[in-house]
Amino acid sequence: MNIKKICITNRQLVSGDYFKQIERALNTDIYALILREKDLSAKEYLSLAKKVLKLCEKYDKMCVLHTYTDVAIELGCRNIHLTMKDLRELTEDKRKCFDIVGASTHTVDEALEAQKLSATYITASHIYETQCKAGLKPRGLDYLKEVVTAVDIPVYALGGVHYDNMTECISCGAAGVCMMSEYMY
Repeated sequence: MNIKKICITNRQLVSGDYFKQIERALNTDIYALILREKDLSAKEYLSLAKKVLKLCEKYDKMCVLHTYTDVAIELGCRNIHLTMKDLRELTEDKRKCFDIVGASTHTVDEALEAQKLSATYITASHIYETQCKAGLKPRGLDYLKEVVTAVDIPVYALGGVHYDNMTECISCGAAGVCMMSEYMY
């Protein structure tokens, strides 16, 4: 089964050379890479994004920038992933700069809202227990099925997804999966 896998970056998890780790991820069968380093300033993110976009181009993988719409526009990257707050604030003029607009959702209502706000895909999280959401109960596969059924845009399962459980997400109707710790270590 060919499952669409998206790598979400997190340099805080990488113990070695970050760019070598990015290249390792890009040298797999991932469909896309989301450059999520949202703790950086816009200037720092711009510098990082320039390098990562070149690597994605080298490996012929889609790069989706995260949060920083102005950086994406400046770099000519037409793919952006946003929080719901940022998606709600995205102006129509800026929206026109993107072909792909993803949104992070955590409820069925958010999924429906993201679709209404012209998201082209969403992530639904968190499906399984994960270190990123320590102490928070996962929403589970029934939640994922609800989201997939509620919207007409692709839904990517996120949160605690690994190679050993990703087919469960696909069996719920997810278009693919997002993984961080499988690629960032």
